[in-house]
Amino acid sequence: MHDNTSSQFNPPRLLVFDLDGTLIDSRTDLSNSINAMLARYDKPLLPEPVIASYLGDGASMLVRRALGDPEGDIHDEEFVAEALSYFLDFYRIHKVDFTTVYAGVIESLEFIRTTHPKLPIALLTNKPVNPSRAICDHFNLSRFFFQNYGGNSFHTKKPDPHGLLALITEASHLVSTPITPAETVMIGDSDVDVLTARNCGARSIGCTFGFSPHALAASQPDLLAHSPYDWPTLLGIPS
Repeated sequence: MHDNTSSQFNPPRLLVFDLDGTLIDSRTDLSNSINAMLARYDKPLLPEPVIASYLGDGASMLVRRALGDPEGDIHDEEFVAEALSYFLDFYRIHKVDFTTVYAGVIESLEFIRTTHPKLPIALLTNKPVNPSRAICDHFNLSRFFFQNYGGNSFHTKKPDPHGLLALITEASHLVSTPITPAETVMIGDSDVDVLTARNCGARSIGCTFGFSPHALAASQPDLLAHSPYDWPTLLGIPS
């Protein structure tokens, strides 16, 4: 893992971005929604940094962690499902109350799109697909992506590579010759994204400005971005 921007990849043929902690700072809206769920069931509220540390593995695991049940030991699955439903309903309404796009995201994506107009760019998040697409529409991010898949788009979630492999297959239909995993770069803020890339032979960029910089040290992404402004240089697309 390189802790600087002096190294870079050969230009990739497919870029796949994570959403939360990579393109957007959604911590406050997610935390408020989790705490609304906890208050609804008379559970102790949690500080935002604690809830942020629970992010990355999808809505169901986020709710389980907030309830103190990450291993699924609660036998009342009906209650867990009800709590998840309440969280999602609340978040659906409040998903962009305080959420912002990180500085440099739009500029870097526009630069990449302008300099490489035929380069396929996609989004793969463990957030449920409907709020993911709605948030991208709200912030005018959807225009950059040929596809936006969420944690419920497939039978598995990241770090299982199924979604990334599906995107590689889809992107290959948009270009003249098939794209390989080695020609693909996954960009995300957590070990989940790094492992997703590694599990199918793709390369990875870890975003230290996101929710899980502590997890990147253990997962060892190929390169580190300290700001979205670093992405073009790391990708071998310098200005």
